[in-house]
Amino acid sequence: MSGNEFRFFLSCDINLPVKFRVDRLEGTLPSIKSPNSVNDRSGINSTTEERRPELYVECALYIDGAPFGLPMRTRLESMGPMYCWNEPITLSTKYRDLTAHSQLALTVWDVSCGKDERLVGGTTILLFNSKMQLKTGKQKLRLWPGKEADGSLPTSTPGKVPKNERGELERLEKLINKYEREQIQRVDWLDRLTFKALEKIKEQENFRNGNSYLYLVVDFGRLEHRVVFQDSGANFLLPAPITSTNELVIVWDPEVGKINPSEHKQLKLARSLTRGIIDRDLKPSNAERKSIQRILKYPPTRTLSGDEKQLLWKFRFSLMSEKRALTKFLRSVEWSDVQEAKQALELMGRWEMIDVCDALELLSPVFESEEVRAYAVCILERADDDELQCYLLQLVQALRFERSDKSRLSQFLVQRSSHNIELASFLRWYVSVEFHDPVHAKRFYSTHEILEESMMKLTPGVDGEDGYKLWQSLVRQTELTAQLCSIMRDVGNVRGNTQKKIEKLRQLLSGLLSELTYFEEPIRSPLAPNILITGIVPSESSIFKSALHPLRLTFRTASGGTCKMIFKKGDDIRQDQLVVQMVSLMDRLLKLENLDLHLTPYNVLATGQDEGLLEFIPSRSLAQILSEHRSIISYLQKFHPDEHGPFGITATCLETFIKSCAGYSVITYILGIGDRHLDNLLLRDDGRLFHVDFGYILGRDPKPFPPPMKLCKEMVEAMGGAERFKSYCCEAYNILRKSSNLILNLFHLMAGSNIPDIASDPEKGILKLQEKFRLDLDDEACVHFFQDLINESVSALFPQMVETIHRWAQYWR
Repeated sequence: MSGNEFRFFLSCDINLPVKFRVDRLEGTLPSIKSPNSVNDRSGINSTTEERRPELYVECALYIDGAPFGLPMRTRLESMGPMYCWNEPITLSTKYRDLTAHSQLALTVWDVSCGKDERLVGGTTILLFNSKMQLKTGKQKLRLWPGKEADGSLPTSTPGKVPKNERGELERLEKLINKYEREQIQRVDWLDRLTFKALEKIKEQENFRNGNSYLYLVVDFGRLEHRVVFQDSGANFLLPAPITSTNELVIVWDPEVGKINPSEHKQLKLARSLTRGIIDRDLKPSNAERKSIQRILKYPPTRTLSGDEKQLLWKFRFSLMSEKRALTKFLRSVEWSDVQEAKQALELMGRWEMIDVCDALELLSPVFESEEVRAYAVCILERADDDELQCYLLQLVQALRFERSDKSRLSQFLVQRSSHNIELASFLRWYVSVEFHDPVHAKRFYSTHEILEESMMKLTPGVDGEDGYKLWQSLVRQTELTAQLCSIMRDVGNVRGNTQKKIEKLRQLLSGLLSELTYFEEPIRSPLAPNILITGIVPSESSIFKSALHPLRLTFRTASGGTCKMIFKKGDDIRQDQLVVQMVSLMDRLLKLENLDLHLTPYNVLATGQDEGLLEFIPSRSLAQILSEHRSIISYLQKFHPDEHGPFGITATCLETFIKSCAGYSVITYILGIGDRHLDNLLLRDDGRLFHVDFGYILGRDPKPFPPPMKLCKEMVEAMGGAERFKSYCCEAYNILRKSSNLILNLFHLMAGSNIPDIASDPEKGILKLQEKFRLDLDDEACVHFFQDLINESVSALFPQMVETIHRWAQYWR
């Protein structure tokens, strides 16, 4: 939803009971004496002993000044000095029954006097504001002492503080209410400082007023959209009365978003199918050809205007030899017109064959036609298994946008996976993780069943395994992860430090769960299905020292070697899985252009909503390296010494370090990866640096004002400057820009996923990604742009490293 849209519900359409929450009473009650005699319900009595009040709130609804329905009461609350009920109240009246002048009357009573009740005070609040919108969020209402809430119009006990009495505290309360309704952007570190300052202001105001006022806090909650008042049966909003003031009045226009009949008629005439014979011979002029070329360069996220659609339709016949034009042409088709759609599909079959990248765009939610989506699958059939595996995660997500559970895409994925155990393993996991999706669970179950049926029918292959054995080898992967979850629960219940938990882990593997040390039959590794694992090595398995205590497990392999994995429970790693998949894809794209930046795309697999496996790469964090060796250079000298090399390190090792730094700097910039620090930057013994822990992507970052490039002084020192680093960065950036459409299409297919940083606002996230490619610049301008980014990030580090840079420059000469 764009920032200019105003979506709302009409009150007359909401068939739900009115709900709110009585939160707390703020302020100090006057001291109360134990009664010797009580006169009446108003609480006039003679007393000598202080006692603790027992309060409840009576809630009554008034419509147009008359009581409506039965009043409701909260429970008794006697925990002073702060009286907090935090109790939900549901009235018998429904939202559709409310009028514009409905108000809530709230009266606080004290029953500590015995049988009689003492009146503490009352307050009232209108349910709709001056703009006829239902009030939401927390409302702080002034209590009128000694008065019952008055539901008449106008009321004598208004909860709203009079304008002439409002001070700084009331202004801040209004802002806090906006913040809680998410109308003010949240910035964690700034919010904490702000709320501390607010507490001080509250103390000062209370001291100044002597706590003379009592306030009742009521929370009306919030619905998905705002609620606008409308009488039942009306189909329009009554216009506000004309006033002489300059007040801005919001009026709902029921025709907003609808097709302009005049424009639609003109469009139909311009696209009349009787013009088809003329259009076949039409050729664009120079100006029109330039406009068309400009349109063809648009990213897949760009929406075409009416004139642009008309231009593409007019010259559709002359564009059939231009494969890049097909996706743009299909976006210009009026699919609701049967004859136009029929002609478009006929032209699609005769169009120049498009690339796999463009086929991915046709599987996005923008294209609903089953014929178009089936055509995209035909193009995907040209991709080999390695390329298909690069896109498999997104193709599974694209099943959400299909018209049926047994779609052409689903059948294609199953058919290809049936002949490749690696694809089958990943497809099964990607599908099963989505079983918790309440909307599309049935569709993913259906794909899982088709895959199972297809594999069970397979005849024995060269290795002698039939379909049943292959499927069971995949089922045992799930059984293994279930046992690992059980181990984590047992280990988590152990009190004490990490060492005691490690001892418990090894004790379990050697005792009660000894069957995990030697499997009855080999299991295909979930991370690398071509590798058969035969058991866990207890003595080499351990636990990481962190809040979730992930397991680090060493598995024996059927070939006689070992492989190491990390199992995490309690953390959603689907976002990490997506980022590492992108790193792997970008590594492939760079290598196709003969640029190897020594990246480390380790394997990640989510096996559930809050669990998963990660490949363990022997490495150390930069924080640990700097703590023990004081510099990256000293650490690399330990493994790759060379007296004649730069800084006493072999040139190969240093070149590997610079290349990997450049590769990850470009990738983390494009993907907008945040929360980078020395603990999630790891370094391998051969000089390859890589990133882990991708909890913040697409521009989100818990730190304020993060630099555009994720570099630190120690990294630049180890490089000996930034010239070669800049060169690799600019080269990699321009290579990846050529594949921007592919990367954008893959993220567009993830729009319906439950990955946190995408699900929150898919459209905004994809546009942020698009901005990072700077598609408005040519390659030369992009080199200057990226060099400026690097300079901006590390310019503060250069003055202290002039001598180091000079020595490194001398070596490369």
